[in-house]
Amino acid sequence: MTKIAIPTILVVDDDENILQVLEARLLSSGLAPLLADRAETALEMLADQPVDCIVSDIKMPGMGGHGLLKEVLENWPHIPIIMLTAHGTIPDAVGSIQAGAADYLAKPFDGKELVRRIRTILEKPKEVAPTTGMAKPSTELWGGKAPAMARFLELLERVARATVSVLLLGESGTGKEKAARILHDLSPRAKGPFVVVDCGSTQPTLLESELFGHVKGSFTHAVKDKKGLIEEANGGTLFLDEIGNISPEMQTRLLRFLQEGTIRRVGDTKERTVACRVVAATNADIPEKVKTGEFREDLYYRLKVVTLTIPPLRQRSEDIPILAERFVETLSKEQGNPGTKLTTAAMDKLTSHPWPGNVRELKHAIEGALVFCQNNTIEAQDLQIDPPAADSPALTGDSLSLEDNEKHAIIRALEHCNGVKKEAADTLGISRRAIHYKIKKYGIGDDEE
Repeated sequence: MTKIAIPTILVVDDDENILQVLEARLLSSGLAPLLADRAETALEMLADQPVDCIVSDIKMPGMGGHGLLKEVLENWPHIPIIMLTAHGTIPDAVGSIQAGAADYLAKPFDGKELVRRIRTILEKPKEVAPTTGMAKPSTELWGGKAPAMARFLELLERVARATVSVLLLGESGTGKEKAARILHDLSPRAKGPFVVVDCGSTQPTLLESELFGHVKGSFTHAVKDKKGLIEEANGGTLFLDEIGNISPEMQTRLLRFLQEGTIRRVGDTKERTVACRVVAATNADIPEKVKTGEFREDLYYRLKVVTLTIPPLRQRSEDIPILAERFVETLSKEQGNPGTKLTTAAMDKLTSHPWPGNVRELKHAIEGALVFCQNNTIEAQDLQIDPPAADSPALTGDSLSLEDNEKHAIIRALEHCNGVKKEAADTLGISRRAIHYKIKKYGIGDDEE
């Protein structure tokens, strides 16, 4: 028997009563509701799972319905969006239609009429997007056998098809630059440049000129005009590695670029328009930096329209043999010893190590073993692996990833509030709807009242 797919409708409204009414109406009409109480939560859901149609209020806190419409049109143009508006703000809804919304309804509205309009929109033939011919993310290098990595690769491919800003989180050595490259290669901007900026190693006094460029005579040694790396990335992807290290002044300039899509070279008065996707990465605890005032909150939310966390190697041990054999194959060819193999004992040693340095450490271990091995065979004694430090996350179980920290914060809040979700949400400073979504997302217990 063929299973009929039930359309998923994302409803976005800051009024809890409206969300509950629409949830019941959509369920009774054979549709699958997905609920968000603000636009920012809706964007997180869009990156996490497929949606067939969006119903959104216009007036909401944060970016609101207009901001959501803009992001959807830019990054998920295939998803139709119906705007809900109060009777006195119908001109806003008309403006939304002109901007690209599929339809609008004035409040109070009839639930049957909303369902009818959703059905009409869903039944319209959709344009088939041209295929890019690009391959899926490489599982040879990344693995993907482990559930955590398979899930990450699935999300990586889905997010790549959009052009939304992405914040990549993960411990040192997990491969954030490789993930950024895959986001670029699978994106609509794949034919454009991929520009890498290491914000951690570039001196703060030079970073502004490196990113924004300068004009001749703007400072000592500025002997000619120079195009910045943001301009170099026009039409492609700008990868900002170790974004947590930039100065407050650079944070302000970068925020302006993300908001306006324009830059001004150092010493210049002319604004230049740049269209590129921004992918940022860090292993720093950005929420903590926001809390202490070291990182701008508005910049943080601009960068993390979508957040992807690369799982550490210790959480995907099933991928270690795949990665190890891949590294042996490629590195042995580079060193002029093709065909080198790992013994069973050597592989056992690799799979039992917690790898605090993650994939980078594994690669270096294989590289060193190839120097010591004989007869094209890597023995266990050829692997010079240092035991992890006592305070390493590999031993303590601590994680630097935002998602892990968020999950643990929710668990602690629930324990503190004896499992009462509303009180836990108040403690965390998030909405009741948001905590239900995150409990489901992270698989924390069950989501029953």
